[in-house]
Amino acid sequence: MHPTTPAQPFDGSHDREIESLSEFDEVVAAHGTLSHFRVQSVDLTDRTDALLSLDSSGAVFLGCPMDPAAAARTRACGALVFPPVPGLSFDPYRGFVYSPDELFASLDEGYEATPDARTYAWFQRTKSDGDIFGSMLRSIHDDAVSDALDELLVGARVVGVMGGHAMARGTEEYAGAARLGRELARAGLTVATGGGPGAMEAANLGAYAAPFDAGMLTEALRILAKAPKFTPSVTDWARAAFEVRANWPGGGPSVAVPTWFYGHEPPNPFAAHIAKYFSNATREDGLLARCTAGVVFLPGAAGTVQEIFDNATPNYYESRGEPTPMVLVDRAHWTERLPAWPLLRSLARERSMESRITLVDRIEEAPEALKRLGG
Repeated sequence: MHPTTPAQPFDGSHDREIESLSEFDEVVAAHGTLSHFRVQSVDLTDRTDALLSLDSSGAVFLGCPMDPAAAARTRACGALVFPPVPGLSFDPYRGFVYSPDELFASLDEGYEATPDARTYAWFQRTKSDGDIFGSMLRSIHDDAVSDALDELLVGARVVGVMGGHAMARGTEEYAGAARLGRELARAGLTVATGGGPGAMEAANLGAYAAPFDAGMLTEALRILAKAPKFTPSVTDWARAAFEVRANWPGGGPSVAVPTWFYGHEPPNPFAAHIAKYFSNATREDGLLARCTAGVVFLPGAAGTVQEIFDNATPNYYESRGEPTPMVLVDRAHWTERLPAWPLLRSLARERSMESRITLVDRIEEAPEALKRLGG
């Protein structure tokens, strides 16, 4: 965080967000004011003295628990105070993306007891009731997650790995996707996926395995094969992943961007950072826009086809600048079963993106192809 001088009004061009109690204390010590800062989801019940004594004019407090007298005083100073929303399984004002431990808390009681499952249940109840309060909470939450994801990825070279959720643990295809994620992470890239099961989980697993020797991934794949799919039991599927994490703590970081729109598909626990959204459209566009080092598309179905052309459109128009690499894996899949490659190649003809797309037969070819295209 790089706060500006206290007297300068907030104009959106400076980072004046306070997202933790330690940041709050740093600002108070350094500046002696809260004027024009934005405080996101920080429990301030033990900072009443500061709130009663400091200037908070122009400040905004988003979901910050505080003593009633402190809340009244900050409002009287000209601050806006948005109180926490009771009864929710998620925090709409959150300052950070999720962690696997946060989303899967209470997994020992079964997946249905976790915040992830309870939030999906809330979404199912409220997504079509027409209540503007529910839609407002979802929008605020998703905007906060986008802001947190931007802060997380500053300066990172992000490569996306897209693919279907049907790829089962215990298959050679899953192992290949895991090796791909490991190689990309070891090359210094930040692996980002759609955050779900199947190919997405495999790539996040590979990035998690990057700091360990080859035997770790072999053994992890064996453990995971005991629960090949998230059906019929998400609980068993998730517990197998947490067994791997417990056996090899401190794995490599990666990013997952799942959605409660497909909430019947749980997020995988191998990504260190999970930016989970309610809006699938916001999630899809945001994930692909942040893949600055290119995207590898593994075999998938409708969702992966959508992602190919969601990514192709800004490359075609160069609306995000220079086209980014696109590597499609499995010639038979993308030319025969779901012939997305011929259409993509036709779109790219005689445009800048033509030199940034390729089709490879085997997953082992993807890292070199990505490098050759400039990823």
